[in-house]
Amino acid sequence: MRRQLGQARLVRTAVVGCTALALAVTSAGAVHASAADRAPAGRAPADPARQVLPHNDGWAAADGGTTGGAAADAAHVYTVDTWAELKAAVGNGDGTPRIIRVAGTLDANSDATGAPLSCDDYATGGYSLEGYLAAYDPATWGDAEPSGPMEEARVASARRQAAQIRLDLGPNTTLVGIGRNARLLGANVQVRGVDNVIVRNLTFEDTFDCFPQWDPTDGAEGAWNSEYDSLVVYGSTHVWADHNTFTDGRRPDDAQPRHYGQLYQQHDGQLDVVRGADLVTLSWNVFADHSKTILIGNSDSAGATDRGKLRVTLHHNLFRDAGERAPRVRFGQVDVYDNHHVVKDADAFGYAYGVGRESAIHAEKNHFTLPASVPASEVLHKWSEAPITAEDNFVNGAEVDLIAAHNAANPAALLQAGAGWSPEYRARVDETGDVPGFVARWAGAGRLHKPEPRER
Repeated sequence: MRRQLGQARLVRTAVVGCTALALAVTSAGAVHASAADRAPAGRAPADPARQVLPHNDGWAAADGGTTGGAAADAAHVYTVDTWAELKAAVGNGDGTPRIIRVAGTLDANSDATGAPLSCDDYATGGYSLEGYLAAYDPATWGDAEPSGPMEEARVASARRQAAQIRLDLGPNTTLVGIGRNARLLGANVQVRGVDNVIVRNLTFEDTFDCFPQWDPTDGAEGAWNSEYDSLVVYGSTHVWADHNTFTDGRRPDDAQPRHYGQLYQQHDGQLDVVRGADLVTLSWNVFADHSKTILIGNSDSAGATDRGKLRVTLHHNLFRDAGERAPRVRFGQVDVYDNHHVVKDADAFGYAYGVGRESAIHAEKNHFTLPASVPASEVLHKWSEAPITAEDNFVNGAEVDLIAAHNAANPAALLQAGAGWSPEYRARVDETGDVPGFVARWAGAGRLHKPEPRER
């Protein structure tokens, strides 16, 4: 039986697609579970919403582990099927453990009644794309940054969209999709300045910007830049993103128009870990058909907040036609292992692992399936002087020394071997040759219930 609590519907027993699970409720202030609270190896709780990060599973397992809202009492377990309900269910960020189950497709660009909102609904101050294009045409405007009434109208319009599509998760929260078809459409989910958050079993589709900005100074010919990542971890700790799918879906870049001769880019990244965020595990996700995929550290000048932080683990993820940033790293100790990178569109591929300022990437047992036109030397890209460990990685089924391949093709930008640290938090490691099969079968939203292969 359910009762209304604001706009979010309280669920006293989980009955939608999951077996109910009796769990002893700890105090509201409890954040991290003891070892005794964790499920035995190979036996997960029946309700995915009550699952916690397994012991030793990536950086998010350090310093107490990650439990999200597993300790939530009945009054803080919600099932939502509209964007308005979801925004109400996240609460006021007071730290009370809560579980939010997402049912079906929730469109972030929809009003309180569920009616869809278009870009025209956000436009204000006289903004129109036609007016913007006329105002800042390089042929008449030149190469100065846009300014004046139309740019001011664009900024004001963008703020209206941002207020609508942004969702801020509080500490001690689990956000989880129900079944195989839970989807957040056009959403910008923020994990900002909090601790202990789990995001699982959701498809993030088409997080788009209605109001991209023209920057005539970006590159030789200018570029359109957009805002909004699907998921942002900003200054937060103990975050586990697991079994999610990130995709441009209905709005692929190659279907978008060109203005001023450049792609009208409405997408930014799919997932960012930035501004002092720390202790993050990204596991069994799919990142598909997107250009700028994952950014870990968003500025060379952010050393004051990022140095010694940005410790992130990525394992058993599928990167399918990810153009670049899979991931690009600054400052962080980033463990990248047992991932499968599949490139079909050679023209859209730039690189996989970006070596940025003071980064320390440890890349091991990853498998790259590349077309003949993409050499192994393009897997790594050097942005700044920083060491990297790359061991036991395969390209098209055969082991390849990725650093040697890069250095042979780029003698003016040699990479240093040896990141200077060894990963400690790895709950399971599969041999490189097994990775494509495991990842193809079990990564992504809708695939939470998988058998646990033996630990190695």
